[in-house]
Amino acid sequence: MLDTLRAGAKSWISKLLIGLLVISFAIWGISGDLLNIGGDQVATVGDRKVSIVDFDSAYRRELDSIGRNIGRPLSTVQGAALGIPGQVLGRLVAEAALNETAQDYNLGVSDAELVRLIQTAPSFQAPSGGFDRARLAAILQANGLTEDQFVAERRLLEERRQIADAISGGLKTPAAMLEAFNRHANEERTVDYVEFDAALAGEIPAPDETALASWFEENKADFRAPEYRQVALLQLTPEKIARADEISAEDLQREYDASGERFGEPERRRILQLALPSADAVAEARAALAEGKTFEDIVAMRGTTVEQVELGNMAREELLDPAIAEAAFALAEGETSEIIEGRLNNVLLKITQVTEARKTPLDEVAADLRKEVALRLAEREVLDLHDEIEDARAGGATLTEVAERFSLTLDMPSAFDSAGKDASGAKVALPDAPDLISDVFESDVGIEADMLQLGRTGFLWFEVREVTPARDRTLDEVRAQAVDAWTREQRAERLDALAAEIVKELDAGKTLEAVATERGLEVATQSGLKRTGENAAIPADAIDGVFSGPVGTIGSASKPDARRIVYRVTGISAPAFFREAGEIAALDTRLADALQNSVIGQYVGEREARLGVSVNQANINRVIGQGGS
Repeated sequence: MLDTLRAGAKSWISKLLIGLLVISFAIWGISGDLLNIGGDQVATVGDRKVSIVDFDSAYRRELDSIGRNIGRPLSTVQGAALGIPGQVLGRLVAEAALNETAQDYNLGVSDAELVRLIQTAPSFQAPSGGFDRARLAAILQANGLTEDQFVAERRLLEERRQIADAISGGLKTPAAMLEAFNRHANEERTVDYVEFDAALAGEIPAPDETALASWFEENKADFRAPEYRQVALLQLTPEKIARADEISAEDLQREYDASGERFGEPERRRILQLALPSADAVAEARAALAEGKTFEDIVAMRGTTVEQVELGNMAREELLDPAIAEAAFALAEGETSEIIEGRLNNVLLKITQVTEARKTPLDEVAADLRKEVALRLAEREVLDLHDEIEDARAGGATLTEVAERFSLTLDMPSAFDSAGKDASGAKVALPDAPDLISDVFESDVGIEADMLQLGRTGFLWFEVREVTPARDRTLDEVRAQAVDAWTREQRAERLDALAAEIVKELDAGKTLEAVATERGLEVATQSGLKRTGENAAIPADAIDGVFSGPVGTIGSASKPDARRIVYRVTGISAPAFFREAGEIAALDTRLADALQNSVIGQYVGEREARLGVSVNQANINRVIGQGGS
């Protein structure tokens, strides 16, 4: 079909990347009618059907896209739990409604225009510019589409765009609306405030038994003991099964001998290297050597210094030229070489210092080396032992029996809650296995749980041995905590009352300075406050109040560590408004897009209501892997 269009338009045809045609709003997506050749449907819009094949294809494409974004694949059932099927079906139904509307209005696009649109799409341009036909087949194949299907679907897309443009094309953000949004985002305010802490609340006397008991009954849910679970853990890691004491002396010696220079330092030599870049320089140096001149004499003849020709204290492998390395490590300390023909230059060498190679004795590294060898051998055993353990569990063996059979350690950590804490609130030391705690609380006593991965080379099995249900604690169990909580509540009430009292005085006309003087406080000022900004002095809880009224607005708010502030708005700075300014222009574009999509959405909703939409939930359930109808 593309070849036919090309002939009619006398031009080349472009290839489509399906995903790039899907814009945020439903009408820009790929329609479900693409592969509709009859059969079951998941929805009907007027006379147009959305087939189960179309829905399945669109749903799986959406799952693939989300999976790539989050870094892991999503199953159809997992996608259903996130509400993705409803989003996909909504898009397909919206497309079907607009396709039906385009047909009713007898809309269309010519072959020539369709070819032009495909060829000029930015997604289909070659790196060097121009339409790249060679990419078409690969992309269509990757998306399971033929050229005919693609062209037919692109035609429907353009027809839907004609409707969208007619309804909302050219819709702009009203200036008043844009200015209001800009003011909301960028308006700045200045406040004067006083801040006070728990010291102004005074001393809170201890509650009597009757008051504490009554308060505890009203708040006992805050002290409720969570559910705890006792588990048995079987860890299989190289560290757990490594047997360093079984490494023989012969194996240890063999490993040590094969370690090369790992346990020591190689021989090093302090090298002077004089480059002789030309034949004349080589001849002069050779003549000087014949006359008995020293290396230093020749260096001076070349107009340089010993410091400038020193390479440093070098190991053999640090010298890149093999010929120079060979010669340097054949010389004795203080000896000057003959002229050496290197790969890049002829050179003259002198060795000023030799540091002999040194190797740490085996006795000094034996313990670490023995552990290393044992771990390496254990890594090879882990997989084999894993298979044997799984076979034993499949045969009904408990973790206790497995541990005894394979001489492994069965760990029994303290019972813990869903936060991994014991009854005292301390963190329980548990293996660092993803999902261990959640899996423990999804399992139960007597249930064989799935194995968990433990690090890169380890495995973990667990059994729930005991479940302690959540319960209400008695006052005697948590008396100290209850008294502390009651005291904090009383202190907070006093501070809130004090803040309300100050606000009342300010409302009555008292100045903030007078209020501060009476209570031994200081007045501070904070400027540049924005609705969306962060500020250490003014807490987020106060921002709504600060922006709730004109200059003179008064309010109070809480801060961490039982602190309170009382403030008065003393200044308002409205932001400049220039519609063409960068930030405002970007906001203008976003608002215009939102308005257009809103208008189109209302139109699509009206068309769906007029055409009539029916949904076959049983077929949707077939796609997402859920039973029922």
